[in-house]
Amino acid sequence: MNRPASIGVFDSGVGGLTVLRAIREALPEARLIYVADSANAPYGDRSDAFLLERSRRITRFLVEQGARLIVVACNTATAAAITALRAEFDLPFVGIEPGVKPALARSDARRVGVLATPSTLRSAKFRALLHTHTSADEPVLQPCPGLADAVERGDLAAPDLKALIHQFCKPLRAARCDTVVLGCTHYPLLASAIQTELGPHVQLIDTADPVARQTARLWKAEPTRPAEPPHLFTNGDLAVLRRMADLCGQHDATVQRWEEVQD
Repeated sequence: MNRPASIGVFDSGVGGLTVLRAIREALPEARLIYVADSANAPYGDRSDAFLLERSRRITRFLVEQGARLIVVACNTATAAAITALRAEFDLPFVGIEPGVKPALARSDARRVGVLATPSTLRSAKFRALLHTHTSADEPVLQPCPGLADAVERGDLAAPDLKALIHQFCKPLRAARCDTVVLGCTHYPLLASAIQTELGPHVQLIDTADPVARQTARLWKAEPTRPAEPPHLFTNGDLAVLRRMADLCGQHDATVQRWEEVQD
């Protein structure tokens, strides 16, 4: 069956909805398909081999659904898999990486912090990014084990989630960072709580908008008329995906179970 040309977006879970929201604002007439691999979240503690296997499987599903461009809306999966995906699939990919460069440009004091998963911070891709954009002004790197997983549970007001935010923001406050990179797509869902912990003077850097602009530059398909609401798939909790989609303003999106076909 020929499916309409679509933009596929995937993440380890619900965090990539923040990227989907930005893409929809940039391309309101594009057909969007989203996969939340929540059954395997968080990605931050997984091996590169596992992440590549999951990224390949999700990419194949998105192509079957009509994807002609794929956005890897996960810093960890981008670092582990996007080079191989570009080599293996004949379609454009857009990845995401922590916004170190814009953070350094905006920081008056040149004191930048990065909140990210442990996997992202130790990846070769992120280390290359640091080498390219930093010299004497080395950012404060704060790994956040468990934070994306806490978001996946769906209660953004949970005491244990707030405790993690406090724990991970404390070193950035001590270092007097005036600009902080949200280096995981789950973290913009926590922006208000992170801002409260760091203080109103600290700038938060989210790279969803640059990813959306790059997606718009690469997207060549004819607009969908009438525009369809996004189609969201998950192998996790449907209620959590629905709640987070609503939080991201995607009230009209359809939410469906992703039934994986085993090889």
